[in-house]
Parts: sequence; structure tokens; C-alpha cells
Amino acid sequence: MDALARKAVLVTGADRGLGRELVDEALSRDAARVFAGTLQPLAHPDPRVVPIPLDVTDEMQVRAAAERVGSLDLLVNNAGIAIYDDLSDRAVLEQHLAVNLFGPWRVMQAFLPALTRSRGAIVNVLSLAALAALPSIPSYSISKAASWSMSQSLRAMLAPRGVAVHAVLAGPIDTEMSRDFAVAKAPAKSVARAVLDAVERGEEEIFPDAVSAKLAEGWRNSIVKELERQNKPS
Repeated sequence: MDALARKAVLVTGADRGLGRELVDEALSRDAARVFAGTLQPLAHPDPRVVPIPLDVTDEMQVRAAAERVGSLDLLVNNAGIAIYDDLSDRAVLEQHLAVNLFGPWRVMQAFLPALTRSRGAIVNVLSLAALAALPSIPSYSISKAASWSMSQSLRAMLAPRGVAVHAVLAGPIDTEMSRDFAVAKAPAKSVARAVLDAVERGEEEIFPDAVSAKLAEGWRNSIVKELERQNKPS
């Protein structure tokens, strides 16, 4: 994707944490308009920011957002949940899938016509847990693994339309979501910067922090990545 100057960007889950930092990072790259999808009202000092009520599990809100936004160059599916569990409660698993899998799918479907017109890009914010499950948050890991597979599928399916699909395979990030996770965490601001740098470079998988970056080179030369390339329709 070209640099974000004069482009329109939508970030879901934009009212806190990484989402808020992604909004500010897009502004720093001279984005023309940044639509901030939030659950709670958001006030931002930059007039280029347009807050939009956006619960990714609410079909009506997603449709209304697509109608309001109109043209779009970059969609960042950042909204997500992470609940500690032991896979004993189906409702918790279904809640994760509703937000972390079907949420991005629903938003992508709604904005795909606009992204096709602009030959834009989709960024799905995932986690290293998509590649190797964390036993302390198995439902989260399952939902991110499913969203990772969806990202790979969309990448192949949307390439003929000129729409790029990026997957962010991040390690622990210093946000409210991970506050009880007792490990070193990357600052959300630096992760946001690394994500948009990688999008501008056209990287399909994005490893935006010190923990995940250790896997980047091995991943790009891996048998799994080669298999994905082979599975793309000719």
C-alpha cells in the first residue's frame, strides 16, 4: 500500500490501548481522515478524527458505519477481547469467536466494496497465540488462530481485486487487555508505529515487537509460508 498521506483509515477498538495509538500514528502520517470505531464516546482534539459507534458484533452498527464512512483506503481490525478460561464454558468460547473472528469478518464484508474501489488494505490485529496457543487463554488463542486462517484465505481471495491483507502477529503489548499477564510488554505506541511501517512496506505478516520479531525471518522462509504460497489460486 502507498503511504497513508491523504488516505482514509478506519480503526476498530479505537478508544483505548493499541487502537488509540493506531489512530494517532495514522494522523502522524498525514492521513486525511481517521474513523475511530469505539464502544464508548470518544473526544479527540484532531478534527481529522471521526468517532463512530462500532460494536463489531452488532450488524446494524457495522452497516451504519459503512454507509457513513463511504470511501476507505485502510481497515484495521483491532477490536478484540481476551478472557482467561479453561475451555469448560462454551459461552466464553463463543464470546471470543463473536468478537475476534466474526467481528472482523463482519466489518470486512461491510467495507469490502469501498476497499475494492480504492485498492486498499485490511490489517487484522492477531497475536502470536494464533500460531502457538497460550494455555492460560485457550478461547482467545482459538479465536485468533481462526482469524489467522481467515486472513490467509482472504489474502488469496482478494488479491485479484487489488486488496491486500496483512496479519499482525504480535507478542505481549502493554495495554489494559494484558495488564494481568506477568511478562515484559511492548509499548503500544511503538507497536502501532511498527504495524503501519510494515503495511507501507507491503509485509503480509507483521511482527511488530521485540518478542515477535525473533520469528520474522524464520517465518518468511518457513515451510508453512511456502505452503500458503502454493495454495494461492493461479
